[in-house]
Amino acid sequence: MPRRPTRTPRTKRPRVRRVDYPRRGRVSWRRWVPSWRQVLSGVLLGATAVAGLFAAVYSSVDIPDENDEARMQGTVYYWADGSQLVSVGAVNRQNVTLADIPDSMENAVIAAENETFYSDSGVSLTGIARAAVSMVKGGETQGGSTITQQYVKNTYLSQEQSATRKFKEFFISVKLSNKQSKQSILQGYLNTSWFGRGASGIQAAAVTYYGIPAKKLDPSQTAMLASLLKGAEQYDPADGRANHERAVERWKWILDRQVEIGMMTKTERASYTKFPEPRKAVKPTSLGGQTGYLVDIANKYIKQRSGLTAKDLARGGYRVHTTFEKDRVQQLERAVRSTRKRDLDPDKRPEDKYVEVGAASVRPEDGAVVAVYGGADATTRFANNADTAGVPVGSAFKPFVLAAALQSGNGITLNSGYDSAGRLITSGPRAAVPGARPGISPVPVPAPLTTTTLRDALIRSANVTFVQLGKHIGLKNVKKMAVAAGLREDSLAPLDTSFPLGTSTPSAVRMADAYTAFNNGGMRADPYSVTGVTRGGEPVDGFERPVPERAMDASVAKDVRSTLGLVAWTTLAQDRKFDRFSGGGSLADLSAGATGEDDRMKSAWYIGHTQGLTTAVTVFRNKPGTPHLLGMQGVGGKRSERGNVLPLRIWASYATGK
Repeated sequence: MPRRPTRTPRTKRPRVRRVDYPRRGRVSWRRWVPSWRQVLSGVLLGATAVAGLFAAVYSSVDIPDENDEARMQGTVYYWADGSQLVSVGAVNRQNVTLADIPDSMENAVIAAENETFYSDSGVSLTGIARAAVSMVKGGETQGGSTITQQYVKNTYLSQEQSATRKFKEFFISVKLSNKQSKQSILQGYLNTSWFGRGASGIQAAAVTYYGIPAKKLDPSQTAMLASLLKGAEQYDPADGRANHERAVERWKWILDRQVEIGMMTKTERASYTKFPEPRKAVKPTSLGGQTGYLVDIANKYIKQRSGLTAKDLARGGYRVHTTFEKDRVQQLERAVRSTRKRDLDPDKRPEDKYVEVGAASVRPEDGAVVAVYGGADATTRFANNADTAGVPVGSAFKPFVLAAALQSGNGITLNSGYDSAGRLITSGPRAAVPGARPGISPVPVPAPLTTTTLRDALIRSANVTFVQLGKHIGLKNVKKMAVAAGLREDSLAPLDTSFPLGTSTPSAVRMADAYTAFNNGGMRADPYSVTGVTRGGEPVDGFERPVPERAMDASVAKDVRSTLGLVAWTTLAQDRKFDRFSGGGSLADLSAGATGEDDRMKSAWYIGHTQGLTTAVTVFRNKPGTPHLLGMQGVGGKRSERGNVLPLRIWASYATGK
């Protein structure tokens, strides 16, 4: 057989590498360093991919229909029993064209918000970068948006603070900037921007703040209105001294900024030296009586717990369930009105003029605010007397000093006291309260009590003893106790000699809540006024009920409360209206703190506890337009001496329904 030819074996071709990486011909770490061609190729490839992605997303994102603002529902507030309290109406807005908006308004807004408006692409990459960094860090999204972005958010998107909303805002802004003129965008922005006081859009803002149509605004007024775009809650000059100072500074800055970017001459700027004070704020008639004050307290709580702003709430559609009890609110209002009618006569006694009342009732076990009295009418008196700090609390602060002393663990008891040399004696004899009437006192009356014991000092509201006590235990410890009980630190006075005597200025809501610790075994919870908020049927986060915390030992609370029971009885016994309490009913839980005759009497307080509620009532005199409180001497006539029985009578009328 012929032999088969021998096959030459195939030579194996080397494998061709599409990408020379790691690089051949290099050793050690140099193999992993890409060449400049590889770097350039990577950059070009990445840029192509990003451009392709941008184009794909850009083409897929459509400009949506305008949001539901034009069809907005009112925000509805409900009483604690579920019945409707009030519905706050839809948006206050009247659209106008640029022809009806002065050039100075356009200039002020552009100078303040987006000086590159007419030349940019509608978005701010630096602003978006800041937002991205903030969200990565777990913070809130940041500002820095262009006018176009703000207009898109106002008109086409929700107000939620999220990465998704920011992403949509970017692409819609770019597309809108390509499809609409800058004039059209600016007109839309000015018609949808929030200026505070319920005003959406420049026309409503001009009428609300200055009582004129937008076209009649001068450059000084437009600069003030432009300042509100940074945040009406911080820059409305009517909302307190700090707001006024911020508004003036921003007004000046906006005028100066217009000069810097060539929108105003220095000569014209020099003519605007006086801040254009807006009109006083007014509330809708639907918020008359106590309703406006209730809504005010609820809105403050909502903003504190959820992050929603006044602008968000004004857009409507929310359902707010409150802790306010309709019958209690009405009963408290009747008590104030009947006491004023019976005891005050401003037409005959000048001392009875300018009298203001604030009051609040809090449930001790959980901190629920069940009733407030904020003033005669929320549409005529803007300030909420129940929830505004600024009124000295006087001797009603002394129970916190006593609690701090008992809590100190230095052997101090209710029977401790100071001798004539100012030395603290930690024990002593006990005696009956002068004038005690068996069968009427709500707590057992102890037997002989020296006039220098801490128990007697609180009953008699002895200033010298409490100044000594504050110095002895340390004013920082007194402050610590007051804060633990629920008083806001920013409402507390400087730590000087007079601090234990009540120079601090907490609100009635906070005083009522702080006193609940004495009536709840030392436990207290932050005051709350809203149990839940929904929008479109979906709950808004942040309304878990406050968890009670311990403010002081139970034994300390018991000792202070027993002494406050004696304060309540002795204070009631000194007034001619005491018979209403001796007529029947259980007074076992009656306790109270009050201002005394030795207080400087710029205000009068009574904080009482009975029937499961702790209620604080304050009375003071405040003449509109004056920064200081007037004296209370002679208010209510000779019977009231220095006016300090009025809050007691209001509380007594409220507690008994008489």
